[in-house]
Amino acid sequence: MKTQVKELTKAEEQVMQILWKMDKGFVKDIVDQFEDPKPAYNTVSTIIRILVKKGVVSYNNYGSTYEYFPLISREEYTSLYLGSFVNRYFGDSYKSLVSFFASDDNISVQELEEMKKLVEVEINKKKKNG
Repeated sequence: MKTQVKELTKAEEQVMQILWKMDKGFVKDIVDQFEDPKPAYNTVSTIIRILVKKGVVSYNNYGSTYEYFPLISREEYTSLYLGSFVNRYFGDSYKSLVSFFASDDNISVQELEEMKKLVEVEINKKKKNG
Protein backbone atom coordinates (compact mmCIF):
# COMPACT_ATOMS: atom_id res chain seq x y z
CA MET A 1 0.00 0.00 0.00
CA LYS A 2 1.98 2.97 -1.23
CA THR A 3 0.19 6.04 -0.04
CA GLN A 4 0.66 9.77 0.34
CA VAL A 5 1.07 10.25 4.07
CA LYS A 6 1.76 13.59 5.62
CA GLU A 7 4.67 13.54 8.02
CA LEU A 8 3.50 12.93 11.56
CA THR A 9 4.17 15.25 14.48
CA LYS A 10 6.08 13.92 17.47
CA ALA A 11 2.84 13.42 19.43
CA GLU A 12 1.17 11.67 16.49
CA GLU A 13 4.19 9.42 16.10
CA GLN A 14 4.08 8.48 19.79
CA VAL A 15 0.44 7.40 19.44
CA MET A 16 1.22 5.51 16.23
CA GLN A 17 4.13 3.68 17.92
CA ILE A 18 1.68 2.47 20.56
CA LEU A 19 -0.97 1.49 18.00
CA TRP A 20 1.61 -0.40 15.93
CA LYS A 21 2.62 -2.30 19.05
CA MET A 22 -1.00 -3.00 20.11
CA ASP A 23 -2.44 -3.58 16.59
CA LYS A 24 -5.70 -2.00 17.78
CA GLY A 25 -7.10 -0.36 20.87
CA PHE A 26 -9.48 2.03 22.52
CA VAL A 27 -8.31 5.52 23.58
CA LYS A 28 -8.13 4.37 27.22
CA ASP A 29 -5.88 1.44 26.21
CA ILE A 30 -3.61 3.79 24.27
CA VAL A 31 -3.36 6.24 27.19
CA ASP A 32 -2.50 3.32 29.51
CA GLN A 33 0.50 2.41 27.30
CA PHE A 34 2.17 5.80 27.83
CA GLU A 35 4.80 6.17 30.52
CA ASP A 36 4.08 8.48 33.45
CA PRO A 37 3.18 11.27 33.34
CA LYS A 38 0.49 10.01 30.98
CA PRO A 39 -1.15 12.47 28.58
CA ALA A 40 -4.78 13.41 29.18
CA TYR A 41 -7.46 11.18 27.66
CA ASN A 42 -8.81 14.14 25.64
CA THR A 43 -5.34 14.89 24.26
CA VAL A 44 -4.91 11.34 22.98
CA SER A 45 -8.47 11.35 21.64
CA THR A 46 -7.76 14.55 19.68
CA ILE A 47 -4.50 13.12 18.27
CA ILE A 48 -6.34 9.95 17.21
CA ARG A 49 -8.99 12.02 15.37
CA ILE A 50 -6.20 13.90 13.56
CA LEU A 51 -4.60 10.57 12.58
CA VAL A 52 -7.98 9.40 11.23
CA LYS A 53 -8.23 12.61 9.14
CA LYS A 54 -4.68 12.02 7.87
CA GLY A 55 -5.75 8.57 6.72
CA VAL A 56 -3.27 6.57 8.80
CA VAL A 57 -5.75 5.30 11.39
CA SER A 58 -9.29 3.95 11.12
CA TYR A 59 -11.76 2.55 13.61
CA ASN A 60 -14.48 0.07 14.38
CA ASN A 61 -17.57 1.60 15.92
CA TYR A 62 -19.24 -0.20 18.84
CA GLY A 63 -22.12 2.14 19.63
CA SER A 64 -20.52 5.19 21.21
CA THR A 65 -17.15 3.47 21.62
CA TYR A 66 -14.43 3.41 18.98
CA GLU A 67 -11.62 0.88 18.58
CA TYR A 68 -8.73 2.31 16.56
CA PHE A 69 -6.22 0.54 14.34
CA PRO A 70 -3.40 1.66 11.99
CA LEU A 71 -3.98 1.73 8.22
CA ILE A 72 -0.26 1.97 7.47
CA SER A 73 2.43 -0.31 8.84
CA ARG A 74 5.44 0.96 10.74
CA GLU A 75 7.64 -0.24 7.84
CA GLU A 76 5.58 1.67 5.25
CA TYR A 77 5.70 4.87 7.31
CA THR A 78 9.43 4.47 7.96
CA SER A 79 10.09 4.06 4.24
CA LEU A 80 8.00 7.11 3.33
CA TYR A 81 9.51 9.22 6.12
CA LEU A 82 13.08 8.17 5.34
CA GLY A 83 12.58 8.97 1.66
CA SER A 84 11.32 12.43 2.56
CA PHE A 85 14.21 12.91 5.03
CA VAL A 86 16.82 11.89 2.44
CA ASN A 87 15.25 14.20 -0.10
CA ARG A 88 15.26 17.21 2.26
CA TYR A 89 18.63 16.75 3.96
CA PHE A 90 20.74 14.79 1.47
CA GLY A 91 19.57 16.03 -1.92
CA ASP A 92 17.66 12.78 -2.57
CA SER A 93 20.96 10.86 -2.40
CA TYR A 94 21.20 7.76 -0.22
CA LYS A 95 24.90 7.74 -1.04
CA SER A 96 25.23 11.11 0.74
CA LEU A 97 23.29 9.74 3.70
CA VAL A 98 25.58 6.71 3.99
CA SER A 99 28.64 8.92 3.60
CA PHE A 100 27.36 11.16 6.40
CA PHE A 101 26.94 8.20 8.77
CA ALA A 102 30.23 6.59 7.75
CA SER A 103 32.15 9.75 8.62
CA ASP A 104 30.36 10.27 11.95
CA ASP A 105 32.81 9.98 14.85
CA ASN A 106 30.09 8.41 17.03
CA ILE A 107 29.95 5.29 14.86
CA SER A 108 32.44 2.59 15.84
CA VAL A 109 34.51 0.53 13.43
CA GLN A 110 32.46 -2.51 14.50
CA GLU A 111 29.20 -0.76 13.58
CA LEU A 112 30.66 0.28 10.23
CA GLU A 113 31.72 -3.33 9.59
CA GLU A 114 28.21 -4.55 10.43
CA MET A 115 26.71 -1.94 8.07
CA LYS A 116 29.13 -3.03 5.35
CA LYS A 117 28.01 -6.65 5.73
CA LEU A 118 24.35 -5.63 5.54
CA VAL A 119 25.01 -3.61 2.38
CA GLU A 120 26.91 -6.53 0.81
CA VAL A 121 23.97 -8.86 1.53
CA GLU A 122 21.57 -6.42 -0.15
CA ILE A 123 23.90 -5.98 -3.15
CA ASN A 124 23.98 -9.75 -3.63
CA LYS A 125 20.17 -9.98 -3.37
CA LYS A 126 19.72 -7.27 -5.98
CA LYS A 127 22.26 -8.87 -8.31
CA LYS A 128 20.37 -12.18 -8.10
CA ASN A 129 17.01 -10.53 -8.73
CA GLY A 130 18.35 -8.66 -11.77
